Amino acid sequence: MDFIRNFPFFSILLPMISGPISSVMSGKQAKRLNFAVVTLSGLLSVAAFVYVLNTGEAFTYRMGAFPAPFGNEIRVGLLETMMAFFFCFVMLFSLIGGYRFTAVDIPEEKQNLYYIMMNLLLSSLLALIYTNDMFTGYVFIEINTISACGLIMVRGWGRNLLAAIKYMIMSLLGSGLVLISLSILYGITGHLLMEPMHEAIVQIMEQQTYREPLTVAVGLFCVGIAIKSALFPFHSWLPDAYGYSTCASSAILSSLVSKGYIFLLIKFFYRVIGTDIIHAIQVDDVLFVFGIAGMVFGSVSAIQQTDVSRMIAFSSVAQIGYIYMGFGLNTEAGMIASIFHILAHAAGKSMLFISLNSLSDGTWEYANYRKLRGAAYRHRIAALGFAIGSLSMVGIPLLAGFTSKVYYAKAAFGVGSTYKMLIALVALAISTILNAMYFIGQMINIYTPLGVEPEPGTVKHSNVTRVAVFMFIAVNFVLGMGSEPVFRWIQTGLAQFR
Repeated sequence: MDFIRNFPFFSILLPMISGPISSVMSGKQAKRLNFAVVTLSGLLSVAAFVYVLNTGEAFTYRMGAFPAPFGNEIRVGLLETMMAFFFCFVMLFSLIGGYRFTAVDIPEEKQNLYYIMMNLLLSSLLALIYTNDMFTGYVFIEINTISACGLIMVRGWGRNLLAAIKYMIMSLLGSGLVLISLSILYGITGHLLMEPMHEAIVQIMEQQTYREPLTVAVGLFCVGIAIKSALFPFHSWLPDAYGYSTCASSAILSSLVSKGYIFLLIKFFYRVIGTDIIHAIQVDDVLFVFGIAGMVFGSVSAIQQTDVSRMIAFSSVAQIGYIYMGFGLNTEAGMIASIFHILAHAAGKSMLFISLNSLSDGTWEYANYRKLRGAAYRHRIAALGFAIGSLSMVGIPLLAGFTSKVYYAKAAFGVGSTYKMLIALVALAISTILNAMYFIGQMINIYTPLGVEPEPGTVKHSNVTRVAVFMFIAVNFVLGMGSEPVFRWIQTGLAQFR
């Protein structure tokens, strides 16, 4: 086979090996290694993306050349490689944008431990994207959970420890439901690889055998992933986990971790169960209801916050609702809109957390709504990043958030049910108004002159932080104005899933 077909496996293996190596390094050395690994994994993903784009076909990589059940497989297609590169890009610039705050928030002797968790998190995210085996997916769900928990608690505050405990309890509940689901599916199909499992499930539906266990298994899997991705009403762990973590952790947790679980759910729908069967057992209708509820109640909760970091965290509940609402439409257009929204939300939310930490000088007390008044005149680049990110979340034209909402509206018009169409369009309108209430309100607040310069914080801002903000701004405009190629790649990648 072509040597380039090894690249996706290398991109998973590199950060996994780098984690233990970082344990014997100093904090600065571990940071450099982590930055290099994230960059190299991104480059390997780009090379794999170009290869699949040129060949026009997805391929399966069998590790060790052993067939199932002795070996394991990853699957590499256009959608997987695109998501892998994007995840590496967001992680890299989140780390760059937040590394000054990391140096302040985390003692030098613990920083190598921080980058161990970051390496393992990257490896698990890439494995969730590429895996072709459902049990391997579960294993990396657990690695992802442990890594994310470490990133939350590493700051060492009481609030962080409490947030980590809440996150761990809820995540373990979600993981347990996923494991029970996979156990049932293995029991009725006899397979763990996605294609053989799908063939067995199609046969089960045709013969009308084990339909009830299948429905239970799909339901448990969806609920487990919903808990881990903070779909309303399973979101209670999210505000503290995102709001009180150090800058880079907040940016990465909010933009990538939940999306790794959601991407596995997309593969579960398309490559394991099948969208027709999902519709037949009415899972899409349930996800649609909870997605709509998340869009509205997440925004209502964000409006009620006085701490801006928690406001941004609660807005993620609303954005996760958008993604599940697209799943609930159960059309190709709805799924494309949701995948595009994953990209748009990741680029916007990382920038919001990095910009907010710069505006508040990296001190938690200055993240209060009133304390941030006039902060734009102290950190103009951060204020610009916060404004662009906010406008994208609201859905202002030319930005990524606007494009994803347009795709959602088009998908709603194409759905077969009139009720679903009307509910989706009304929810989009209400959610957009609510988004504007808290995001634009905060923009006005930071640009309101105080007359007295606010006291500076403890963090000196460097040019690399500004570079990270500018890169995220550029991505938001690229996704907003140049979405057509991305749309085609997503459409082609979904076609390769079938």
